[in-house]
Amino acid sequence: MFAPEEKASYVQKTFDAIVPHYDLMNRIMSVGQDEAWRRLTARQIELQGGKRVLDVAAGTADLSMAIAKRFPDAMVYALDFSLPMLMRGQEKVTESGAGIPIHFLAGDALRLPFPDNTFDAVTSAFLMRNVTDIEKAFAEMARVTVPGGRVICLEISKPTLPVFRDLFWWYFTTIVPAVGRLISRHTEAYTYLPESLARFIGADELKERMENAGLRDVTYRRLMLGTMALHVGQTQ
Repeated sequence: MFAPEEKASYVQKTFDAIVPHYDLMNRIMSVGQDEAWRRLTARQIELQGGKRVLDVAAGTADLSMAIAKRFPDAMVYALDFSLPMLMRGQEKVTESGAGIPIHFLAGDALRLPFPDNTFDAVTSAFLMRNVTDIEKAFAEMARVTVPGGRVICLEISKPTLPVFRDLFWWYFTTIVPAVGRLISRHTEAYTYLPESLARFIGADELKERMENAGLRDVTYRRLMLGTMALHVGQTQ
């Protein structure tokens, strides 16, 4: 177990190190489904008049790009504490040639650098396992969201089906580290993934954390036989 300050530093250094192979490993680990999950996440956003969306822990901007494509008139902000991740995200936006308007900035999910009620919706994907205080992260996301706006969280979850659960854990504790070692040559990063999930809370408790952070009408749906969960809550 990490002390809070040790975990934050470790996670940042780990993500900095795996940028070159991050997208490829996401495709492999999700069996090619992660982009579809991000598009589904973007579809949970409701913009009734506002046009600002914040993607927290944006990584290489796959979710940010999905949001910008769905809402071409919106101002999309991609925030991450890994500068190499953000730089790769900027490169991808340029490479797409689609003129996608995304504003990139460095920042901490536990101390978002925005005033209250700045955004109409705030999203995160694969963030909560890596923060040191889940409720504080949700509280910050809620703080910068306008009243009645949505906070949306896509996160790896623990499957509950007995046989599939065992297969899933075998895959994540054996296959993922081996493939990560082969492709990225960064064994530790892809050993951290199953370890972080083993310590992580379930979908029901994540819903409770969102509610404890002040969000209301929190719902979630399980994806891919329960290996993913998509949570949606509204601000007061």
